[in-house]
Amino acid sequence: MEKYVCTVCGYVYDPEEGDIDGGIPPGTAFADIPEDWVCPVCGSEKDKFELDE
Repeated sequence: MEKYVCTVCGYVYDPEEGDIDGGIPPGTAFADIPEDWVCPVCGSEKDKFELDE
């Protein structure tokens, strides 16, 4: 699965790990995360993330 990076703080969302504290279970693709989810580090909105190439 593809990883996405927060362009504000550099946090990397890894689908294999999910975001347990944010209610996102492991194995959740970035596209399947609710639109109201925010970066667990800096609180930026989902649209501030870009594909980590």
